[in-house]
Amino acid sequence: MNTETGRVLVVDDDETVRDVVRRYLERDGHQVRLVGDGETALRLATEWKPDLVVLDLMLPGVDGLEVCRRLRERDSIPVVMLTALGEEADRVLGLRVGADDYVVKPFSPRELALRVTSVLRRARTAPAPQPAEVLTDGTLRLDTGARRAVLGDAELALTTREFELLEFLLRNPKQAFSRAELLSRVWGWEFGDQSTVTVHVRRLREKVEADPANPCRISTVWGVGYRYDPAE
Repeated sequence: MNTETGRVLVVDDDETVRDVVRRYLERDGHQVRLVGDGETALRLATEWKPDLVVLDLMLPGVDGLEVCRRLRERDSIPVVMLTALGEEADRVLGLRVGADDYVVKPFSPRELALRVTSVLRRARTAPAPQPAEVLTDGTLRLDTGARRAVLGDAELALTTREFELLEFLLRNPKQAFSRAELLSRVWGWEFGDQSTVTVHVRRLREKVEADPANPCRISTVWGVGYRYDPAE
């Protein structure tokens, strides 16, 4: 199976944008379907089963955030979100509900096509296998074979990416990593918006830190990025 091409559903209420995106994606070998509203997008996602969705945030009726949330309830289909310039809060919300990446309007169609290829490749290519083991840090236990994380007596509800990020940090304690390095090592992306990492670190802190505002495990290294500090 080609890891770089697939069935792509493009959801945008602007017909011109849809057509331009379609031409660039088809040029790269993708099969493309176009829709202009959220309800139709959700129906077609069920019927056609795309490999990836390019999703505009601002849609008539059901907006892009709600579409992304409902898609994530069904399965782990990759989503690349389109957002308006300057709407940082909306982009962060998109990442929080499960978008894999986003592109800011007005955007380069070529850049979007490259993002689609990168996200598809990552979704289909298994990471280098690590030995199954139980990683521990104080009362935090991560069973990499069973894909379970437990803090004290409570099991943590981690997304796939949160689990992978926490596993990487536990395997590499006391080392500072930039957001670009984490994007490459955990996400497998050589380019992409680094705020993706910021959002996932924030979400992870909310689940593993006693006080997320003053983290002890996942520390910020100013001017560099993040470091995992094991409990003494």
